[in-house]
Amino acid sequence: MDERRSELKRIIMDTKTLPTLPGVITKLNSLSENDKASVQEMARIVASDQVLSARILRLANSPSYGFYRVSTINNAMILLGVNVVKSLALSSSIFEIMEKNSIGLWEHSLGTATAANIIAKKLGIPEVEEIATAGLLHDIGKVIIGLKCAEAVTEIRRMIKVDELYIRDAERQVLDTDHAEVGGWLAKSWFLPDKLSEPIACHHDVSRSEDHRTKSTVVHLADLLIKASGFGDSGDPYVPQIQPLAWEVLKLDEKLLEEIVFELEDKLIEVKNFSLEMQIADATET
Repeated sequence: MDERRSELKRIIMDTKTLPTLPGVITKLNSLSENDKASVQEMARIVASDQVLSARILRLANSPSYGFYRVSTINNAMILLGVNVVKSLALSSSIFEIMEKNSIGLWEHSLGTATAANIIAKKLGIPEVEEIATAGLLHDIGKVIIGLKCAEAVTEIRRMIKVDELYIRDAERQVLDTDHAEVGGWLAKSWFLPDKLSEPIACHHDVSRSEDHRTKSTVVHLADLLIKASGFGDSGDPYVPQIQPLAWEVLKLDEKLLEEIVFELEDKLIEVKNFSLEMQIADATET
C-alpha cells in the first residue's frame, strides 16, 4: 500500500504527467520568482493566451470573488493578487476537465469558494481572495486521482456505496492517501504558496494545519456548508460534522453560523447561473 502511495506522489510531483498546461505558465512561474518583475509584465504574459485570459477573467468576475468589474488581466492581478491569478492559470486545464466530465464537482468547488469568501468577510479574516481560491481548489486532488487512478476510482465508489464510507476514508483504504493530500502535493509541485497549499491539504482535518490554520478552517467550514446545502456534487453522500476545533478557531456560534448560511443561500443562485454561463461560453469556444 505504501508503494501505491509513493508512486502516486511521484506522479503528482512530476508535472509532465499532468494535463497539459498553457505555455505561458513556465514564463509566468519564472517572472513570479523574480522580485524585479512588475505586475504589468506578468499580466502581458497571461494576456498573450486569449483562451486562458478569457477563462481567468470569467472566474475573476464570478460570485466566488464578488468583484464583477474585472475587465483586464492587469486589473485581475491588482484586485486578486499574483498568487490567485497564477493559481487560476495553473488550474485552468483541470477546471476544464471538471466542467466537461464532473459538472457536480465543478459546482461544488465554485460553491465552496463562494462560501469561503462569505465566511472570511463575515469574520473579518484578511486575504479573502486567496482563501476563496483555496476553496476553489480544495478538491482538485479528486480530479487527479480520477485521471491517474481510474481503476481505483471504481473501487472507491463501490466502498462509498456498499460500506457507507466517506470518500476520504475509501480513498485511504484503496490508495493509502486521499484527495486532500494529493491536492496538497499538486499545489506544491506548482510552487503555490503554503497559504494556498495548506488549506487544500488540511480542509478535512484542520488540526494538521500549522501555519495557516484559520484559512484551512474557513475552507473546511465552506466545504461542509456546501455539502449540507446539496449544491453540486462532492462525491460524498454524507455531510460530516464541523470539527470542534473549527468552532474554536473561528469563534463560531449558532447565530453567526445562521447568518453565514442565510447569506450563502442567496449567493448560490448566482453561482448556479455563473456555472451555466461558463459551460455555454466554453461550448461556444470549442
